[in-house]
Amino acid sequence: MVFSNLMVMESHQANKLDISGIAKAVISCFQKLGVSFELDQIQQIRDPKQQVEMVGVPEEYLNGHAFHMYHLTSPDEQVSFEFQHNVCGRSIYAEGTVDVTIFLDKKIQLGAEQRIYNMIDVLRESNMQ
Repeated sequence: MVFSNLMVMESHQANKLDISGIAKAVISCFQKLGVSFELDQIQQIRDPKQQVEMVGVPEEYLNGHAFHMYHLTSPDEQVSFEFQHNVCGRSIYAEGTVDVTIFLDKKIQLGAEQRIYNMIDVLRESNMQ
């Protein structure tokens, strides 16, 4: 099945001005699969009223959230695929920073090779707290 149409909507707190790095990474994966999409096609939702009513963000997380929705359709629009990931609050980012610090400390203690690691490396070694 070839998907040719991609729609992306992302919602973040009103003071976030740039496009999410996660959204860029997911879109890049779809592009590698042959989907044509430009970053300026992302529908960015920053209005709190729309975030609650249209996206479903709980009001208590309007000041710290990340909701991403991806919708792919086939050229004949007979098949669609939807992918969504949501983060409520900011604590997950602080917890991730702690996990990375522990991961890197272990690498140093073990004398591991110096290289660039990513969050997948951290997750694979199950250092999540």
